[in-house]
Amino acid sequence: MKKIITDKQKIDELLEKGVEKIYPSKDEFRKRLLKGERIRLYCGYDPTASSLHIGNAITINKLAQFQALGHEVIFLVGSFTATIGDPTDKASARKKMTREEVDENSKLYKEQASAYLDFGGDNPAQVMNNSTWNDKLSFKDLIELSAHFTVQQMIQRDMFQKRLQEEKPIYLHEFLYPLAQAYDSVSMDVDLEIGGNDQMFNMMCGRDLMKSLGMRDKFVMTLKILADEQGKKMGKSEGNAVFLSNTPEEMYGIIMSWSDGFIAPAFELATKKTMAEVKEIKKKLGEGVNPRDMKMKLAFEIVSIVHGEKRAREAEEYFVRIVQKKEIPEEIAEKKLKIKNWKLVDLLAETELTSSKGEARRMIQQNAVRVNGKVVADAEMEIEITKEGVLLQKGKRGFVRVVLK
Repeated sequence: MKKIITDKQKIDELLEKGVEKIYPSKDEFRKRLLKGERIRLYCGYDPTASSLHIGNAITINKLAQFQALGHEVIFLVGSFTATIGDPTDKASARKKMTREEVDENSKLYKEQASAYLDFGGDNPAQVMNNSTWNDKLSFKDLIELSAHFTVQQMIQRDMFQKRLQEEKPIYLHEFLYPLAQAYDSVSMDVDLEIGGNDQMFNMMCGRDLMKSLGMRDKFVMTLKILADEQGKKMGKSEGNAVFLSNTPEEMYGIIMSWSDGFIAPAFELATKKTMAEVKEIKKKLGEGVNPRDMKMKLAFEIVSIVHGEKRAREAEEYFVRIVQKKEIPEEIAEKKLKIKNWKLVDLLAETELTSSKGEARRMIQQNAVRVNGKVVADAEMEIEITKEGVLLQKGKRGFVRVVLK
């Protein structure tokens, strides 16, 4: 077992970088860490997609900080909770997922998380699945657990209030999601749960349940969400979401497409830079340094963590050559079509740039498809084929020019 590190400077860094709030208090938690007691902590990841993304990497990065100080880290796969669907910030109920879909989606999670976490060595991070304990609960168990919460407690959530006003349905199973997440804390008997600030309600339910059952007083740490200075988050619809399954070239290019307002927050949340280094970056940006240069440093840093420094250097060279210098391969396959208008997902399959519409949708979801040099995140986008041609690109090397017959 690795020795617990109680260096005050490292603990202060841990409690400042990317942290929004700590419940019940930051001072109380800091005292606990300084005592040298081993903390058992976790963060949960519902496998609603086939790849982790940069938002997940923020919390994994924080888990890695705790691991480096010798604490016990759990990477929890929400194999049960994903089948319910987290209602947080949702205007309507999530589509329910099957266990088979969940298991398929989570296949690469450990491999992707290993870019930040160490699953070997003298203090390995553990991977757990919450279906292990939740599958064993009986209806009687569920009733007993639900007795620790009130309808008023659940209905006060903003998205439920909004649905009530709009006369949209609130399904009973959505009330059970926070309860299921709360039971994770009970089952693993943790000292701390971390998550994005949008998960505060769910995480506090776990704290309340542990107290109600006479267990330990669990701490809750909320982290900042990656957003620009105007509070705008990244997302698939904007075409700027980064998935850990993206190739180095795709990842680098997407980060370079971010608005300048993402630079400083991303250095703090998604890289291993210290807060002193982050503050220096903010200072330089304020003094008028070229944001493009800082964004290239950011892209290199993130790609290095996920794919290694060598691949990051290649991705940077590719970006400079293909994007900045507007170079494309000299020889590009050409496909002639009689039909003028296509949905992007159909066009990718028709040109055989992807093997199927399913693959096309996955590539589009992962921001790996460009039309005339621009990332397109809408699979249903209408593409008009002209005699001059439309340039389609998939990933790093997949190019085809589509022209009208």
